[in-house]
Amino acid sequence: MATISVKAADGAGEFSAYVAKPAAEKAGAVVVIQEIFGVNGSLRATCDQLAAMGFLAVAPDLFWRLEPGVDITDKTDAEWQKAFSLMQAFDQDKGVEDLRATLTLARALPGGNGRAGAIGFCLGGRLAVMMAERSDADVVVSYYGVGIDGLMGEIGQVRKPLLLHIAEQDEFVPAAARERVLAAVTGKPGISAHVYPGVGHAFARVGGVHYDARAATIANGRTAETLAAVLG
Repeated sequence: MATISVKAADGAGEFSAYVAKPAAEKAGAVVVIQEIFGVNGSLRATCDQLAAMGFLAVAPDLFWRLEPGVDITDKTDAEWQKAFSLMQAFDQDKGVEDLRATLTLARALPGGNGRAGAIGFCLGGRLAVMMAERSDADVVVSYYGVGIDGLMGEIGQVRKPLLLHIAEQDEFVPAAARERVLAAVTGKPGISAHVYPGVGHAFARVGGVHYDARAATIANGRTAETLAAVLG
């Protein structure tokens, strides 16, 4: 495991990215998009799991413009308050710019095969949908993205495979918002959405307080199949 630097497209500086490399060469790359807790132990564990499946995982520090190196958990009220404060101050459009820069770098990393996708969780799940709409990612996976119903006006711009994992009882996504998303993506070529019954937000967060082993296993299996089919 290693850390690399990525140059921001707007010339504002450089930011770090955690990299987990697979044993095999010529691997597809996956840009792993953080939750509101930064590139923390849970996200690094997710990267390590992707590397174990044969993908080159790269997780950029998207909060670097606010506070570099954020690494907090979902275990205390103080950490939640900090996470929400960072999310509210975060410029999502700049975040997508940084993700596109990371995607370009990931395609060219040694050991890669030139193909690259993105996978995101929570805030990252929303940014993942934005990447599907606004980047040349070969494949995108979104886990319980918040506020993605507000992005459906651009859903027609998606040209590559997009997989959505949606929690039926997501406390941050009202049922009406979920139904708007499902209505917008139904019948769209290359887009698939799965609703996981009886689970709440962050059901696949490694080590998280709301982790649900059954839903996570099913969702992660679908993710692995989708990534393998596109990235090799």
